[in-house]
Amino acid sequence: MSQPKSVVGLDVHATQTHACVLSPETGELSTRRLNGPPRLAVLDHLDELPRPLIAVYEAGPIGYGLARGAAERGLDVRVCAPGSIPRAPNDKIKTDRRDAGRLARLLLAGELSFVRVPTPEEEAFRDLARAREAVRVDLMRARHRLSKFLLRRELRWEGPRRTWTQLHWEWLRSIRFEDVASDAVLADYLNAVLQLEQRRTAAEARIEEHWASSPWAPTIAGLRCMKGINTLSALGLCSEAGDLRRFERPTALSAYFGLVPREYSSGDQFRRGPITKAGSSHARRLLVEAAQQYRHRPAVGELLKRRQKGADPRACEIAWRAQHRLYGRWRRLRLERGKPANTTVMAMARELGCFVWEVGQLD
Repeated sequence: MSQPKSVVGLDVHATQTHACVLSPETGELSTRRLNGPPRLAVLDHLDELPRPLIAVYEAGPIGYGLARGAAERGLDVRVCAPGSIPRAPNDKIKTDRRDAGRLARLLLAGELSFVRVPTPEEEAFRDLARAREAVRVDLMRARHRLSKFLLRRELRWEGPRRTWTQLHWEWLRSIRFEDVASDAVLADYLNAVLQLEQRRTAAEARIEEHWASSPWAPTIAGLRCMKGINTLSALGLCSEAGDLRRFERPTALSAYFGLVPREYSSGDQFRRGPITKAGSSHARRLLVEAAQQYRHRPAVGELLKRRQKGADPRACEIAWRAQHRLYGRWRRLRLERGKPANTTVMAMARELGCFVWEVGQLD
C-alpha cells in the first residue's frame, strides 16, 4: 500500500463511534462523533475521506462486521488486539476521544498488532465450539455449588466409584432433609446440573454432526488421529487458531497459544519465567489436557484406532511420532530430572502444539 493520506483511529460502540483522522502530511488531527450503528455510520464517513486511507479499531463485542463491510467497499479497516496497545502507567484519563486519537497515532507509527478477521463461516463454527466450552464451565460451577452445599451439611460421597457416575446420581437423589428450605435448594441445584449435562450432550452431538462441513475439516480429521485429541478438541484448536498454515514455524503456534516461557533478558543475563498465557485460554487448556495423555507408554487403543480408520496415513505417522517423543520427554523431565509435574506437562503441551502445526501443514 502507498503512503496513506488518511490514518483513522476508531473507538467503536454499539450506538456511537468516535473517529479520529490523522493526516500524515500535515500532522493535523480531527475528531468526530458518529451516531448510529458502526457498519453504516463509520463506513459512510470513511468514504468521504481522502484516499488511500487506513483505519483501525479494537477487537471487542461489536465483532468483525465493520471490517468485513469495509472490505466490500474497498476500504482498509483493520482490527487490532487490545493487549498490543501500549499505555503509559501515569495516564489516568480515559475517554473515547483520547482512545481514538491514540489508535491513530500508534497505527501511523506501526506499533499495533492486528488480528486475523475470520470469515462468517469460520466465526460460526468458532461460536459453536465456544458455546460448548461455556456449557462446560457452567456445569463445573453448578457441580461445585452442589457439592459444597452438601459438604456444609456434612454429606460427602465416599464411593465406591468416582463422582457423577450413575451410583453417585442415585445417592444424590436419595438425599432428604428435615427442613423444607434445604430440600428446595437441593432440588434446584440438582435440576441445574441435570439441565447443563443435557445441554452439553446436545452441543457435542451438534459438533459431531457438523464438523465435517467446517472450513478446517481436513485438519480436524488429521488431528483426530492424535492421542488425546478428539473431535471437540480438534475443532476447538482450529476455531481458535484458524488456518494453521498461516504460522510459518511450529514454535509460532505454541507462542500463539501462550505456551512459551516469559523472558526478561538484558546484556549477559538471561532470565525465563512461567509461560506467557497469551492468546486463547480455551485452546491452551485443550493442549494441556491432551498432553496429560502422553504420560503413558505409546499405544493405539480402541477409541484411537476408530478415529484413525480411513484417515491420512501421514497424520497417523505424525501422531505415532508424537507419542514416542512426548512419552520420552515425560520420562526425562519428570522421572529422571525430577521436574514438577505441571512444568513437565507444560513442556509437553508446547511440543504437542508443534505436532499439531505439522498436521495442519498437510495438503
